[in-house]
Order: sequence, then structure tokens, then C-alpha cells
Amino acid sequence: MKYRVTIEGEERDVDVTILPDGRVGVALDGEPQDVDVVRVPGGLSLRIGARVIDLAIGGPPDAVQLAAGERRAGAEVLSERMRARRRGGATLGGGGTELRAPMPGRVVKVLVTAGQAVAHGAPCVVIEAMKMENELRAPIGGEVAEVLASEGSSVEGGALLVRFVPAG
Repeated sequence: MKYRVTIEGEERDVDVTILPDGRVGVALDGEPQDVDVVRVPGGLSLRIGARVIDLAIGGPPDAVQLAAGERRAGAEVLSERMRARRRGGATLGGGGTELRAPMPGRVVKVLVTAGQAVAHGAPCVVIEAMKMENELRAPIGGEVAEVLASEGSSVEGGALLVRFVPAG
């Protein structure tokens, strides 16, 4: 899957491929990289050449928070599909009242129910994609109007998972 990653204003194209043996192939701006990726709780452990980097990851794709040692950064990670939707005028999250799958995957957990009050940023759904669990959070504070996700189901990127009614 191809991604456009923007960190501190610098854009890079990252192509991630799951290889037949289960390893991950990575190309950065079209150049293959010697990378080994292992999922760990809360993020990834990366071996890039001879260097090992433990990377903590959190937040939605358009506002990912990264931490590696003492270094912290915000990033935007958009798949080709998400970028195409943006070019077509759609906004990520449906204007703030919807939670959508950022990529194809499998719903692991649904953490909210219809009628439940939620704070902005509260965890709502956990999706497994590319051997990683992604905790999707409420884009607004308010009430859960509808839950369309169900545990164990497969979802496409952009699939509507939860609809919200703003507080107030």
C-alpha cells in the first residue's frame, strides 16, 4: 500500500508491501530500504540498516503523533485512496461527525455504543490493518448516534464506522 507521509512539513512517499514470508517490504520515495518491522504494544520496532528505532504511534491518520526516544513529531499519513477522496472534495471523518476506517482492515473491538456520551479523542474502535492494531478516536465530543462497525467484520478504507451528534 502506498502512503504520502508528511512530517514537520517534509513529504515522503512510502510504499509498504507484505511479503509472502510475512516480512514487510518498504520503499522510500521509490528506493527499496533494508527495513525490518515488528509490531510492539503502542507502536513499531524498526531496524533500518544497522539502527534499531522504537517508535510509539498514536492518533488519527491526519494527525499521527510519533515518539522515538526523546524526539517527538506530528505526522500526516495518507493512503492513495484517502488522498484521492480529498482531491474529490471529501474530508476525512465526514466533517467531524463521522468516524471512518482510515484503511482496509478487520474490526477487532468496538468500544462505544449508541447513546453513549464521548469526549473528543475518546477511543471508539480498534481496527487491525497490516498486522497492526489502530485505535480510532472520536473526532468530536458528543453522543454516539449510531455504531455501524461490528467486531470481527472486514471493512474497506473509508467505511463509516460510527456516527456522532455534537455536544451542545
